[in-house]
Amino acid sequence: MTEVRNTKPKVQKTVEGRVVSAKMNKTVVIQFETRKAHPLFKKITRKTTRLKVHDEKQECKEGDLILAVETRPLSKEKRHTLLKILERAK
Repeated sequence: MTEVRNTKPKVQKTVEGRVVSAKMNKTVVIQFETRKAHPLFKKITRKTTRLKVHDEKQECKEGDLILAVETRPLSKEKRHTLLKILERAK
């Protein structure tokens, strides 16, 4: 018996953020902001999130704007990998 499965390719979630710390070995910390309107009062609130991102070649520096992609858990807190550097720090 052969079973036909309807499998879709996984959609990888990407995050764009600014590097705030590059002091760890092969790890950078990025920060990004989410803006959301309150359902009743319509006031826009900002939420800042910090993520640890795996940087294999250690090419990121503080202030860089990067694109990170979600991957399998790499450590206790690392769940993202560096995809590309969008803008270098000045």
